[in-house]
Amino acid sequence: MQIYTFIYRLLMSVGMAALATQTLAAELPELDCLVEPHMVVEVSSPVSGVIQAIHVDRSDVVQQGQTLVELESAVEQASVELARARATMDDEIKSSATNFAFNKRKYKRIKQLYEKKAVPFHQKDEAQTDLRLAQLKVRQAKRNKKIAELELKRAEENLKRRTVKSPITGVVVERLKSPGEFVEAEPIVKLAQIDPLRVEVVVPVSAFGSIKPGMRAEITPEASGVFNGTVSIVDRVVDAASGTFGVRVELPNPDHRLPGGLKCRIRFLLDVASQ
Repeated sequence: MQIYTFIYRLLMSVGMAALATQTLAAELPELDCLVEPHMVVEVSSPVSGVIQAIHVDRSDVVQQGQTLVELESAVEQASVELARARATMDDEIKSSATNFAFNKRKYKRIKQLYEKKAVPFHQKDEAQTDLRLAQLKVRQAKRNKKIAELELKRAEENLKRRTVKSPITGVVVERLKSPGEFVEAEPIVKLAQIDPLRVEVVVPVSAFGSIKPGMRAEITPEASGVFNGTVSIVDRVVDAASGTFGVRVELPNPDHRLPGGLKCRIRFLLDVASQ
């Protein structure tokens, strides 16, 4: 009987705790929030050089991998052509292979004569040495071609570094440089990823524990309309001075309808908190 009483009290305490959480959550009012881009990236060039062309402007939509900027690359293009010419030449391999075949036939003839005691040992030894040297030249020629192919790959990679591509899908916030300018490590274009957007909200500490990742929320931006988002981050450290903690909500924005930087109001759909 005592066991049943203990289980009953335990279930009641859990139920009361859940009810208290729901009650606390249900009393949480709408809060101010801010809609921000998911990510802001200042894109720069991995190498220094003079800008030849910038293919985007402010407010343009860009895709990940799209070409944004090209630096002058005449020298690098010439290096690629030179390396390609070296990598495609196989004259050295053909010449050494022909020489190896000749020395192989020569050694075979001299070996037969030596076995018949028609030639002295030093001629057989000389022919055998020439054969081994010819074989080494074939191997060296193949290595040289492999090195030339690697040099071509390096030249191509150096040429690629003269083209700056977008690391994200988003919009151009600002164009910081113009064609003809010399750049080193400074940003050239600023991009913002606005799908998804992130909604930052400061929540009173009294609601700590009632808002959890995965919870849904309704966001009303100052522009218009009501949008649904999902809690992605709940800070685990409370700001003692203000008695608040931060929450981030992920807001899908596939058609780029909403811009970043909007003020908003947010209401957490607290019925999900008890699930």
